[in-house]
Amino acid sequence: MEKHVVGISQYIAPVDSVREVVKLAGGLSKVPKTAKVFIKPNIVFWSKSVSFPKWGVITTSRVMADVVKLLVEHGINDITIGEGTVVLDPKDKETQEDAYQKLGYRSLEKQYGVKCVNVFDRPFEKVDLGDNVSLNFNKDILDSDLVVDLPVLKTHAQTVVSLGIKNLKGTIDIKSRKKCHNVDGDRDLNFYVSKLCNNFPNILTIIDGIYSNERGPAFEHRKINYDLLVASWDVLSADFVGSTILGHSPDQVPHLAHAARFRSRPMDMTDINIQGLELESVASFHNHTFPYTEDNSLPLSMAKMGISGITYPKYDSSLCTYCSLLTGAVLASIAMSWKGSPWPNVEVLTGKLMKPTPGKKSILVGKCLFEAHKKNPDLKDAIFVKTCPPDPGKIIEALNQSGVALEPSILLNLDQFPALFMKKYANKPEFDESFYKI
Repeated sequence: MEKHVVGISQYIAPVDSVREVVKLAGGLSKVPKTAKVFIKPNIVFWSKSVSFPKWGVITTSRVMADVVKLLVEHGINDITIGEGTVVLDPKDKETQEDAYQKLGYRSLEKQYGVKCVNVFDRPFEKVDLGDNVSLNFNKDILDSDLVVDLPVLKTHAQTVVSLGIKNLKGTIDIKSRKKCHNVDGDRDLNFYVSKLCNNFPNILTIIDGIYSNERGPAFEHRKINYDLLVASWDVLSADFVGSTILGHSPDQVPHLAHAARFRSRPMDMTDINIQGLELESVASFHNHTFPYTEDNSLPLSMAKMGISGITYPKYDSSLCTYCSLLTGAVLASIAMSWKGSPWPNVEVLTGKLMKPTPGKKSILVGKCLFEAHKKNPDLKDAIFVKTCPPDPGKIIEALNQSGVALEPSILLNLDQFPALFMKKYANKPEFDESFYKI
């Protein structure tokens, strides 16, 4: 049986720690100096206006700089960094640029000649991923000789974990991303995510576990100072190990199970050779799902506040990134608006699968639900927020119209919303923002 090597090490010192984990994984000796390299960080979210809890959410600039230095040290001089951060305004080009500037990537351009690209500004190419799945990928990454995949060590509310394979979703176009969030029970989000690394250039995965994150991908929840790195030349093996570190057996992670079956790989990791730290010594359980009421009608924290007369059913895998970006802000706004008196039997529906409940005042958020139910004669009183992405102002109007007097400040100032979570990390020196500067 072929053994796939995975290295695990502590992050102790700049460059040296990344060098060590790459050496444990097999090193760079087989990479020619003429290789064209594409580095894929994870910049899942960005705010131009405020500092927010980046720890365990975004690839640290420290690891990015270390990787660039290691490649240059090896003699490679054709390096591209690329990401496709989704923002609420599809025409917004400033947010990605602001991220590159503040994370220090532009200084890497000046110092080492790397190129930083927004994948949405670049050409895409259709790729056959097998099992009758085709998605449109950024052409820069397809044309590279080597992909250095830099995910963060985190769990994910929809896919259990978000590691090397899932990180590649940031290189497909918006049409393909929406295609992943579909209504097919057998070929759902997890099925599509499992295909993302098929027919790809050579991938070196380095999981950035300097910080880890529960219930990702966003910034609202618990971050942990972990100081860990995982590396492998086999992305599925890296994800198996990363998932186990996060406390989730790979066979309980649907997209990893799909990927293993497609490759005829054993789920018990008997074909993986771990070098460096012992896996058991670094594993720690990270929750991935948000706690809801037993009937999944409302987040448990809101139910404990006594909120009644409104339901906001738990997200499913058909909820795409655009709508998920708004979910936390809408729920926070509803919680802030609660005055103690029951609301008039309102429900807020999201994604593509949810169906209105007879007798309730239904608010259907997003173009997908509008297209699914616009001809339903039984929904004369339903309120649709029709656009994609949904307009925050229209969400406020819809809730007000339904009888929920919404406190609008969060939704009208979405760029400021993430700063509300910074106080949890105040005066904790282990959560150091310098890891996100170069």
